[in-house]
Amino acid sequence: MTRLSVNINKLATLRNARGGDNPDVVRMALDIERFGAQGITVHPRPDERHIRRSDVLALRPVLTTEFNIEGYPSDDFVTLVLAVKPGQVTLVPDPPGVLTSNAGWDARANKTFLKEVIARFTGAGIRTSIFMGTDREQIGHAADTGTDRIELYTEPYAANYRLDRAAAVAPFTGAAERASAMGLGLNAGHDLDRTNLAYFKANVPGLLEVSIGHALICDALTFGLENTVQLYLRELR
Repeated sequence: MTRLSVNINKLATLRNARGGDNPDVVRMALDIERFGAQGITVHPRPDERHIRRSDVLALRPVLTTEFNIEGYPSDDFVTLVLAVKPGQVTLVPDPPGVLTSNAGWDARANKTFLKEVIARFTGAGIRTSIFMGTDREQIGHAADTGTDRIELYTEPYAANYRLDRAAAVAPFTGAAERASAMGLGLNAGHDLDRTNLAYFKANVPGLLEVSIGHALICDALTFGLENTVQLYLRELR
């Protein structure tokens, strides 16, 4: 079964809108685990507009499922990840002020940089994943970095799903086959939701993990958090 990692950034955004500790992101992360999710994802950014460094430090000792920290590998980010030692770190090519992740790495142009960063994480026993598009040549370059996995950036699939879902998923099927041939594990994330998730899972071989935040938290406003986690797990079965 493909594992569900819930990105809790949106819960932190809601908390930060009013200050204080409501909702309590640590307690809610523990609830999400209890409701059946197999992982928790956070994406701390330099301005701490949602997840804060203090959240990352508070979550690590209490989580019992996989903890995935994603972000741009700045010096501060690398220092935080090495201190926390999560189960997985996902490297994204976000510049500091970007609203949300919107592209995969150019692994060819950034290969030396990524090799150096990944070597540090690997040496600390942390599994690495890098955010990638579906270009087969780029996936080959990603394998050269020493990463354990890639995470496919799925916004193009989500954007075109309702127009032609077979055409939308085809590049991701090919990317998954390329990743497998290169010995890479496969994750995916960005704009996956209850509508498009099952079809993606059925047509992308070797999918180990999906990271879902915005859509899942929005659905929880209607269906409740526990029920929503179960609904997404059902789609992955």
